[in-house]
Amino acid sequence: MTKNLALILAALALLVVAGCTAPQTVSQNDIDALAFEIANLGPGVDPGEAKRAARIAYTYPLQLAKEYEITDPPLMHNYKVNNGFRKRGLCLHWAEDLETRLNQENFRTLVMHRAIADPNAIYRIDHSSMIISRRGDTLYDGIVLDPWRYAGVLRWSKTREDTNYNWRPRLDVLSDKYQKREATRKRAINQ
Repeated sequence: MTKNLALILAALALLVVAGCTAPQTVSQNDIDALAFEIANLGPGVDPGEAKRAARIAYTYPLQLAKEYEITDPPLMHNYKVNNGFRKRGLCLHWAEDLETRLNQENFRTLVMHRAIADPNAIYRIDHSSMIISRRGDTLYDGIVLDPWRYAGVLRWSKTREDTNYNWRPRLDVLSDKYQKREATRKRAINQ
């Protein structure tokens, strides 16, 4: 079996297993629940900023889903991006674009963090997302804002309660990867 045929069969199997994408709707109750959690990240969080952040975190990914031409579950869409059928829509694109949009608000009491979870045992891929926290807190004290998991419909939880992923600061993960590549390269040179 050729590599391309194997990839196509794997993608089709994934599509069958993953099912359809979630309906792309958002309610005011959803936004209010997230705004409440953001406002309760700690003393000093401006409730108005929490409301704005929650509204953007829910509505902007729906716009991105249209721009990214999302018609499939996330892993199937990743296949399309990785094989040139779509331009954007990997988890890192969602994180990057949502972070950029939220940073345009120039929040005084909130800060955005980029995070990466190391590859999990099932798919063996990293997962990128962004986390919002109270200014001065770490990403571990914040809330994960992840529109990739449900193809544009926001999935959020407190960082420490997101048991599906072991979130770490993006720069730490990238530094570790660089060091591993360098160590492998040096071993290859010395052999």
